[in-house]
Amino acid sequence: MPLPRIYFEKLLENSPDIVVAVDRQGAIVFYNDGARQTLGYTSEEVLGKPVQLLYRTRDRARDVMRAMRGPDAGPTGTVKNYETVFVAKDGAEIPVAISGAITRDESGAEVGSIGFAKDLRQIRQRDRLVTLGELAVSLAHEINNPLEVITNTMELLEAFVRRTATDEQMVVEVERFEAVQREVAKIHAIVGRVQELAAGDEYETRPYLPGTLMTDLRQTPAAPPVPPTAANGGAPSIAGLRILVVDDDLGVCQSLAELLRHQGCAAVIATSALDALRIATCQRFDLVVSDVVMPDMDGYDLYMELKDRAPRLPVILMTGYLYDHDHVIKRSKLAGLATGVLYKKPIDLERLKRIIHTHCFSKEPHVGERREPGRNPALP
Repeated sequence: MPLPRIYFEKLLENSPDIVVAVDRQGAIVFYNDGARQTLGYTSEEVLGKPVQLLYRTRDRARDVMRAMRGPDAGPTGTVKNYETVFVAKDGAEIPVAISGAITRDESGAEVGSIGFAKDLRQIRQRDRLVTLGELAVSLAHEINNPLEVITNTMELLEAFVRRTATDEQMVVEVERFEAVQREVAKIHAIVGRVQELAAGDEYETRPYLPGTLMTDLRQTPAAPPVPPTAANGGAPSIAGLRILVVDDDLGVCQSLAELLRHQGCAAVIATSALDALRIATCQRFDLVVSDVVMPDMDGYDLYMELKDRAPRLPVILMTGYLYDHDHVIKRSKLAGLATGVLYKKPIDLERLKRIIHTHCFSKEPHVGERREPGRNPALP
């Protein structure tokens, strides 16, 4: 049995979308609550008035009817998701997508039309947020990797200057190093702010030029990293270890490997996970430091492969992105990856040394005595 007409009228009246019906002459004969909430007109202000009241021009109103009658219209004079613009009572332009149809009486004669219009502003806002999220991923990768190289190189340069400069020269050089560290910290904080905004559902803006807004990325800059000599007692030595460094960015690989060599390690680089597996098959390592996001296999896949091939070989994952979008680190932890993973680029050398020392010189039951560097029984 068909539903009484009252059910359909209640449904239309309470729909959150804009629902407007007009007669054959284009006068508004139905105007629902969704239209009142969105456009600001009361029913008394629009009922009986020409539908062009809701458009900026008469031609825009006619365009909708032409779309219903045009060659792309549905079989009974319908249109789906036709995009146009309504004008609210306060003059604001509201982009909408209209799905509508020509209405006919029992004899088939045309009596008017009805349209359901969806406000596109929130949809477009969500699309912009999605775009911002995608931009943040690219920004984190493209900026944090060069920052990693700069930070690593500055560590090496500072160590060299401390060995060669006089006390008088060091007074000037320390100020220069600290200035670079402050600026790098600012850039890193800005990237982190973009990542935080991308992981949320809203962001603040501030004036840039008259009539132009910009996303507000301001926040208290992170404190510059503590120089190695000023760290609390310094990190334990990792000298003598053999470490495999894996990252698809050659600059990151080379600079991090050079840092580790400066700490007395033997470091080998691989610019892909497949490369790393090939190298790990024929050489022995005490630990693997791998990037999370790589083109052929990600850090999780590499960890799982190494877990099967070399279950006692420690793996550390590093990433340039605050939000673990693909849950790589989470999945790796669930699969058994040790805690204390290095999460962010650019790295903190002292923290990295502590993590490496923990995993390579721990007293875990399966390890027993202190592991002899380069003699990790990871592979047969």
